[in-house]
Amino acid sequence: MQSELTRHIDWAALGRLRLSARRIAEGAWVGLHPSHRRGAGLEFAGHRSYVPGDDLRWLDQRALLRHQRLLIKQFETETERTLRLVVDATASMAFRSDSRYLRKLDMAALLAAALTRIAVRSGDRSGLDFIGGVDASPLPVSGGMPAFERALIELTRLEPGGHVGASRPELERALGAVTQRAPRGTLFVVLSDLFELGDAAPEVFGALGTAGRQSILVQILDPLEASFELEGPVRLKASEGALEVETNASLARAGYLEALSTLQERFRDGVRAHGGELVVCRTDDDAVDVVRSILRAAEGRRQ
Repeated sequence: MQSELTRHIDWAALGRLRLSARRIAEGAWVGLHPSHRRGAGLEFAGHRSYVPGDDLRWLDQRALLRHQRLLIKQFETETERTLRLVVDATASMAFRSDSRYLRKLDMAALLAAALTRIAVRSGDRSGLDFIGGVDASPLPVSGGMPAFERALIELTRLEPGGHVGASRPELERALGAVTQRAPRGTLFVVLSDLFELGDAAPEVFGALGTAGRQSILVQILDPLEASFELEGPVRLKASEGALEVETNASLARAGYLEALSTLQERFRDGVRAHGGELVVCRTDDDAVDVVRSILRAAEGRRQ
């Protein structure tokens, strides 16, 4: 009998996301340096329970005989890296200006799935959290292929909805559980359009990179949001809230693009202050290139 969870899975969508995530992960892996955090000479830092998909080279046979359960050896450099993905699933992430493009949330899910796949291949552990979303279910940090499969299920089921609010306390509450569970050495990757999050958002997201952690913000924009290529009179409606504005697109374009650039600089400054970085992409970009940019930003800020 199917469980309540599996009855709500779109198996076709799950299969497409799985294949796409693997293709993107493999494409992004080419030309990048594989994990250098394995091998002899690393400082032993204890054990953890075996998870299917773990590298069997680090299985402690003596511990198996002593404790009658499978334990994996951990080393200091291994435990320093945990991937924590935070996907913005608020209402604004549902936007797409043309059926040729992905929704912003679809692009976020695709990137999150590919990054989880890369973490699994690297032997790292990953977790998944959400800002907003309909029936979004966070996933605790885990490793191996089960972590990838569970992430695929949640990302496939995810629907946009809700909003965070523009005040600092509201945003901090939305991220509070994430930061409390994240140990030193965690890499945060936040996937969001960064819209309608309030003036304090750059500082709040930047603070994810404190206490020995690192944060990479990925701003996902629809091509229309990135270029504002509209002409003549238009009526613009906010994705979150009831605000509507009538304007002449040609006259408003310069001011809009300047405001977008200012927003990006504020977020870039906020995360760079704590060793992080901002990556900007569009929903019509090649996802392989975007993932490579995220990985390079993460490695570049660690050096």
